[in-house]
Amino acid sequence: MSNSGRKKPPLVAEKRYSKAAAAKPKPKAKPKRRVTKRKAASKKRGLIGWILFPFVWTFRLIWRLTWRIAAVAAVLLVGAVAYTYAQLPPVEELLDGRTRGSVTVLDRENVVFAWRGDNFGGAIRAESVAPALKNAVIATEDKRFYWHFGLSPRGIASAMRINMREGRKPWQGHGGSTLTQQTAKLLCLGVQYDPKKWKNEADYEADCRRTTLARKGKEALYSMAMEAKYSKDDILSVYLNRAYLGGGARGFEAASQVYFGKHAAQVSVPEAAMLAGLLKAPSVYSPTNNLQRAQDRAATVLKLMREQGYISSSDEAAANAAPATLSKTAQARAGGYFVDWVMDTAPGFLSSDTTEDVVIQSTFDTKLQKSAEDALDYIFDEKVREGSEAQAAIVVMSADGAVRAMVGGRQAKVSGAFNRAVQAKRQTGSAFKPFVYAAAMDLGFQYDSVVVDEPFTINVPGSGPYTPKNYTRNFKGEMTLTDALAQSINTVAVKVSEAVGRDNVRDVATRFGIDNKLANGPALALGASESTLLEMTGAYAGILNGGRAVSPYGIRELRLKGDNQALMGQDGGFGERVITEDAARQLTYMMYRVVNDGTGQRAKLGDREVAGKTGTTSASKDAWFIGFTAQYVVGVWMGYDDNTPLNGVTGGGLPADIWKETMVRVTDGLAAEPLPMIRPATPPRVSRPEPVQQQPRVARSPRGNGGQNLENVTEQIIRDVGNLLGQLFGGN
Repeated sequence: MSNSGRKKPPLVAEKRYSKAAAAKPKPKAKPKRRVTKRKAASKKRGLIGWILFPFVWTFRLIWRLTWRIAAVAAVLLVGAVAYTYAQLPPVEELLDGRTRGSVTVLDRENVVFAWRGDNFGGAIRAESVAPALKNAVIATEDKRFYWHFGLSPRGIASAMRINMREGRKPWQGHGGSTLTQQTAKLLCLGVQYDPKKWKNEADYEADCRRTTLARKGKEALYSMAMEAKYSKDDILSVYLNRAYLGGGARGFEAASQVYFGKHAAQVSVPEAAMLAGLLKAPSVYSPTNNLQRAQDRAATVLKLMREQGYISSSDEAAANAAPATLSKTAQARAGGYFVDWVMDTAPGFLSSDTTEDVVIQSTFDTKLQKSAEDALDYIFDEKVREGSEAQAAIVVMSADGAVRAMVGGRQAKVSGAFNRAVQAKRQTGSAFKPFVYAAAMDLGFQYDSVVVDEPFTINVPGSGPYTPKNYTRNFKGEMTLTDALAQSINTVAVKVSEAVGRDNVRDVATRFGIDNKLANGPALALGASESTLLEMTGAYAGILNGGRAVSPYGIRELRLKGDNQALMGQDGGFGERVITEDAARQLTYMMYRVVNDGTGQRAKLGDREVAGKTGTTSASKDAWFIGFTAQYVVGVWMGYDDNTPLNGVTGGGLPADIWKETMVRVTDGLAAEPLPMIRPATPPRVSRPEPVQQQPRVARSPRGNGGQNLENVTEQIIRDVGNLLGQLFGGN
């Protein structure tokens, strides 16, 4: 049927679901599972993949842990370096870090000849030193210095390999240290010296050089902090100022002055190479210890400089052809014994323990020192059997006590060695007799007083009888005191000592400067007491100067470096008068006769007048000769350190030879001046000397040619000797 004439209905889709069905939600579609590359790979992993899987997984785990730990370590490292960086002072405060000061010693002409302590020539900069010196140090110690950050991994690895190959722990032995690390060690990683903590500076420095693993770690931190805060030249400047180079020199400026007598800015290529070579081992390669070894080491440094392009082959050849040599002062290395003595006589806080830089103007004479050293060498080379271990000591002194030269042993160029001129106390033997006669002359005896050389015995309370004997084992009868001293007659010396009183003899010797315990018995007159060569020489100087005591001295002036005001000084060593001038003049004449026709004839100096006295102790353990001209007093001792007897040596033998050779050199160029002594028209002689048999007899009273006898001596002498005089001269 048709719908014509009607409105067409709208087209509506057919409902497929009921209302109930429409209300029900549609179920969600299941999400597709995400397939990762890893799972895709695992699906594709074959048998090999499954075998390698644990190793790969472990590696990935280690990597994750490693980079995280490394990141934490880097943060901590940066923090530690930053902390150390903040603690570092300005570089100017690090240039002079000495805990001790220095002592510079000048001779009598005010020329430097020795140093003690930590000598510091003044702060220098890397930019101001000679370019050759800067290059030599870098070539020798750290050729990559300008390229690393304070550490050299290549150098550390190489050092560890060498250490393990040599059987040590990796960090013990060779350190592979950069120049920056060496500077850190010189700074002791910022730890200051504390005298309360360290026993001495040596212990402090030894601790600074420890090479434990923990310390190496601290050193690395400190080095990196220095690299961050300071420039390369700043670090090098600290190193150049603090490195120890032997001879008491701290820093290259001091070393340049000590070894070459010039500033670090003036050293030549060979000198720079020698200085840089000292860094390896200052004591071993010190040119003052072994110049040839120092030059050989310098040649190695020159080779390194050439290989690294700092010098050309022609420069190297020229430097090797004309190697560095020492300055005259360094060559001499004079006065080691003298300087040690001076350091001991000065106050400790201004010498050995000084924290300041001190200058000492001394009495030392470089020419006279060389004279004494050459004389000693000559006699031992020419007159002493090869291989002998005998020792000798020499003191040269002016009449006022000023010590001009001192040799404390056969090895002259030393420091800190045993000084036999000062430290060895030895029996003096007949060298003591002038003090016996000095007491006698001062109490009224005369140079021509007559005594009898004969056997006699003294009963010493508590010790029994004492019978002095002569060296020759015979007796000469009547003789003058002059002849008795000239022939070193023991019996007469004891008789005179007993006559004037031992207390008077001890008093004279002590006031002349023999500052030791003197014997109480009659053997006092024969030198049974001990003394040092310095004391004995000073006492003889008192005889030369007319009877006034002297105090041996070596310091003329002491002041702080840079100051003009002296802290202490001395113009002379004269003390109180000990004997009268007339007594001294008589005694000088008597000692002149010792050399002219007595036991000291081997010390004659031609037309130059000489006075002196020989001395030989029991069993010849010590031999002395001490004498003087008008200008100088020279004392010589010879013996063994262990008291071994000298074979056939007396004071009038080798010691007199040494004395003569010394004095010939000392007086070279000086006018021959007369001695201050009496000058009799004829030598005193006994008119009718009688031979004496070797049996006891009654001792006669000393008398002069004019008939003077013991009764004319003062009543004080009589009281002193008392009953002993009656026994000796009264026949009871």
